[in-house]
Amino acid sequence: MRRVSVDIGGTFTDCFVVWDGKHIEAKALTTHHNLALGFNEALSKAYHVLGLELEEILSQVDSVRYATTLGTNALIEHKGPKIGMLVTAGFEATVPLSRARGYGEGLDNLGQQDLPNAQRPEPLVLAHMIRGVRERLDFQGEQVMPLDEEDVRTQIRELVDRGAEIIVVALVNSVVNPVNEQRIEEILLEEYPSHLLGAIPIILSHQVAGRKGEYVRATSAVIDGYLHSTMYHALSALEQNLRAHKYEKPMLVIHNSGGMAQLNSTDALQTIHSGPVSGIAASEHLAMQCDLGNVVATDMGGTSYDIGIVVEGGIKHYDFNPVIDRWLVSVPMVHLVTLGAGGGSIASYDRMYNTVKCGPESAGSDPGPACYDRGGMNPTVTDADLLLGYLDAANYAGGSIPLNPRRAKAAIEDALCDDLDCEVIEAALLIREKVDANMANGLFTELRARGYDPKEFTMLAYGGNGPLHCCGIAQNLNIDRILAPPLSSVFSAVGAGNMHQLHIHEQSLYMVLYDSNTRHLFDDYARFNSIVAELKELGTQDLQRQGVPREDVCHSLELDMRYGNQLVQTTAVIPQHEVHGVSDVMAIITQFSNDYGKRFGEGSQAPEAGIRINTIRVAAFVRHETVKFENIKPVPAEQRTAPPAPGSRRKCWFVGHDSAFDTPVWSRDAIEPGMQIAGPAIIASEVTTFLVDPGWTFVAAKQGASWFLRG
Repeated sequence: MRRVSVDIGGTFTDCFVVWDGKHIEAKALTTHHNLALGFNEALSKAYHVLGLELEEILSQVDSVRYATTLGTNALIEHKGPKIGMLVTAGFEATVPLSRARGYGEGLDNLGQQDLPNAQRPEPLVLAHMIRGVRERLDFQGEQVMPLDEEDVRTQIRELVDRGAEIIVVALVNSVVNPVNEQRIEEILLEEYPSHLLGAIPIILSHQVAGRKGEYVRATSAVIDGYLHSTMYHALSALEQNLRAHKYEKPMLVIHNSGGMAQLNSTDALQTIHSGPVSGIAASEHLAMQCDLGNVVATDMGGTSYDIGIVVEGGIKHYDFNPVIDRWLVSVPMVHLVTLGAGGGSIASYDRMYNTVKCGPESAGSDPGPACYDRGGMNPTVTDADLLLGYLDAANYAGGSIPLNPRRAKAAIEDALCDDLDCEVIEAALLIREKVDANMANGLFTELRARGYDPKEFTMLAYGGNGPLHCCGIAQNLNIDRILAPPLSSVFSAVGAGNMHQLHIHEQSLYMVLYDSNTRHLFDDYARFNSIVAELKELGTQDLQRQGVPREDVCHSLELDMRYGNQLVQTTAVIPQHEVHGVSDVMAIITQFSNDYGKRFGEGSQAPEAGIRINTIRVAAFVRHETVKFENIKPVPAEQRTAPPAPGSRRKCWFVGHDSAFDTPVWSRDAIEPGMQIAGPAIIASEVTTFLVDPGWTFVAAKQGASWFLRG
């Protein structure tokens, strides 16, 4: 297997290369003005290890896979085109009204509790750029009012005259019958042919989101249109960079659904959060292959701290109506929580509480933390870690980024010490304590909100700063087991390399499996089977267009179901994809009942209210060879060995201790599997630092994995 996978983050670009059994990890600063430059620099570090040239690697690898936060950043920074939107006449206010409380989406808990003072997000499409067209379909897709084509032409021309750079179409009930949206696309292409200068891209909502819900489907299409140009040009530039260096295969892009696809089969909306989702996918593979039980995946990079849950058996949590930035959308996405806490998080003085505040603002990669000596003036978490003795100023990132302690000290003193009336080390400890507490609170809230006890989980700590902060975070949660997984600094890139090509298609409907009024079981088997077959065919065709043989395509079937008119939906994974009789219907009902009982408690089922299906969802995928993880469980205590003499010692300060510790420092390359080191200690590598707090024990495992055990 020869494969390159890349995770382009807000601060670092992580690269993972698999080359005939060799695994190489490399990092470089992200170059936001041209992502290809950061990619080339990271890959150059990898091919120097192999003794090859860039063209030699790219001409021989099986695939190149990208996970990127480019779309996330573009949305946050509001860098998008002017959107024109066509909706069914009478529904022009759907998006601006945002369900009357959409301005609360994306706010934290405190913000949602104070909605009267909540600030509405800046609209992605202005109200005067939303135009109604005369047409109407009913809930079954039957025509109530035919499409007025002359009206459509008039509205399109007016939007273009107003400066529309892209047209989004979101008509009522188009997921049931897309004929009118498709005809509008034909009309637009007649007015502005794609081969002419001045052609305008068009986004059809039924192609972006296949479920009912006019507002969320409309916002999904708007965000997809808003990011379309940015993602198209940036990812095309990455692909052209590959072509220039002799890579001739299609570039693959990671999706937030937990799969990937070629660039020509990727919507911009599908790339949001694809980097953190790759880390959760890698956590799933690791948990299943090594039988780790419940794990909580924590990815601490330079800009953010991402949290995902994988319960025993490798089951991921999905959001089917996730909030992206401040907008509710209708696309399946692996559930994760992102906090503004990373190595580049800026520390400032909190006047209200007379303490330190960390994040969510970040110094990013340019200029970066003050200690990077690239012009940054604000103190960050990395500056505090340097002054506390955890980082080696001369060998940070393998020596590629020399750190300047004087800059870090000056930044912290200027911003914090006078207001807090303390010494610089005390301020650095407050920064460290605050950022660890923020991450622990976010992790605790996520686990408890889903009914889990943190003590029943193993914490996976990865990302460039994960092993550096994991002990402080776990200490706040009473978690006793932390695993820094193999290749922890580029673990999300590892996950990108382990992804399968996957497409999800779904259809909203109203299908009653059991009618409580008539006591009638569903018997329109042909309707159910035809919908599933159609969704399977759509996914199969997606993969066939990417060169996948039809016989290699696999499918999984999910149904969103509910009792009666309950608001809560439960997703049931159905092993049998066709229904031919009463026994098959009862099997679906039984599966739903079991899943509902596990989620809400046995006995809470309410079949007497009726049972219905709201969404049929089919995932089409093809399996690829993945990186295999060995059994990396901790070596039993009686079999552990002592480490060699430390290579050096440093003075380090720790939260909760009044004086500094004379802390031994080892190179990660010198630590063999089974060796045990009692904290405080530092184990340094070119790509990350493993910090063992007092009271914790470090135990090396296979494949470069590392355990932190408390007590």
